[in-house]
Amino acid sequence: MRWFLSLILLALFTLAAACTAQRAEQPLSAAQNAAEIITVYKSPTCGCCSDWIAHLKEAGFTVEAVDRDDLAAIKAQHQVPARLQSCHTALVEGYVIEGHVPAKEIRRLLTERPPITGLAVPGMPIGSPGMEIDGFTPEPYDVLAFTTGQADAIYANYR
Repeated sequence: MRWFLSLILLALFTLAAACTAQRAEQPLSAAQNAAEIITVYKSPTCGCCSDWIAHLKEAGFTVEAVDRDDLAAIKAQHQVPARLQSCHTALVEGYVIEGHVPAKEIRRLLTERPPITGLAVPGMPIGSPGMEIDGFTPEPYDVLAFTTGQADAIYANYR
């Protein structure tokens, strides 16, 4: 009887170990993965775009930078309104990110998953990520949520 109990315990431990190993092999969902991939379309000569990419990498994102001479086509393809356009356009998990949007707001977007086209920081406000300039006071700016055919909404503000 004792050997039978030992055999059952051994079988239970083996089964538990197999389940744990199988669980560890399952891929993480994009929300669980700390290194979401952001594709950034930028001009090959844009310095502030490279600084924004460094900001994203420091925040844990994996960045694929794509140098393009014609960014207007990318912006048109992803329906970025002219009033919101900036120096680079990024794509992450179905969302469009236009301009110097802080990584913190991109993380929030990917957590909340609102039904919008994307986020934008129009223009190039001094003090936004990638636009830090020594000796200059940061400008206040808004991060706008935009959806094709709808009014923009303030998603976050920086004062």
